[in-house]
Amino acid sequence: MVYLLPFITVLIWGGNAIINKLAAETIEPSAMSFYRWFLAALIMTPFCLPKVKRYWPEIRKNSGKLAFLALLGMVLNQSLGYYAALTTTASNMALITSLVPLISVFISVPLLHKRISMLSVVGGVISLAGLAFMLGQGDLAFFINQGITQGDGLMAMAAVIYATYCVLLKRWKMNLSSLILIYTQAVFAVILLLPLLLSSEHIMPTQASLPLIAYAGLFASLIAPLCWVKAIDLIGAENSAMFMNLLPVIAVALAASLLGETITEFHLIGGLMVISGVILSQIKRRKAVATIVDSELTIDKQ
Repeated sequence: MVYLLPFITVLIWGGNAIINKLAAETIEPSAMSFYRWFLAALIMTPFCLPKVKRYWPEIRKNSGKLAFLALLGMVLNQSLGYYAALTTTASNMALITSLVPLISVFISVPLLHKRISMLSVVGGVISLAGLAFMLGQGDLAFFINQGITQGDGLMAMAAVIYATYCVLLKRWKMNLSSLILIYTQAVFAVILLLPLLLSSEHIMPTQASLPLIAYAGLFASLIAPLCWVKAIDLIGAENSAMFMNLLPVIAVALAASLLGETITEFHLIGGLMVISGVILSQIKRRKAVATIVDSELTIDKQ
């Protein structure tokens, strides 16, 4: 039964890719980003505010780092995902997001002084080839012969940004509980997103967007991270990390059934190559990647 926890987490995050796509049709990306984290912070406040006083010295000492983490993981990553949904499919978004663990391995070289194994290099080549195969519909030289769509490009940027966020979260170890860590970043995110909200043409959320905001703010931002942390406590970070490879599979299946997106052989073959490359890169560095994923408390794998 304990293995249901990481599966539920990945299921919620996979569903969030569908929410991103639906939100593109009902609310401006800037407003969606703001209200998502505003709701999350609002729900957490009664539980976290009494504990802030105890953690305040640590929060104050690391306020700059917490603000920068919020900028990467909750502002830029989430906002880029919502803007990407305007011009790409939920399936593409999920498959590109699945590269985050692999990108984290390479970013950890300069930031955590880790060494890259040959399997990680081979895995990276296979994953990029799979992504090119999918986006180019069979053309492995897609990245050379033509440019990618705006939405796919934004998702690629979001993946790199979130991978950086995960690695920095590992590097900047803070004496804060998981809930307080999420809460303080959520508060910083709300502050940073406010100017973007005020620049929107429509500030108030639409009625159709309310369920989407509720899902993103409650399930994807709170319930999923808490289930993830509990799963790591019960079965370990290494076993939990392997469930992340199910994320694109779940998201693509939901996109096909709920959004009516056409899943082609290019998605299947390219997606299999991407996932295989990520798994291959985890064989020798499984423990390191699992530790990084352990820190991914606010993922929206997007």
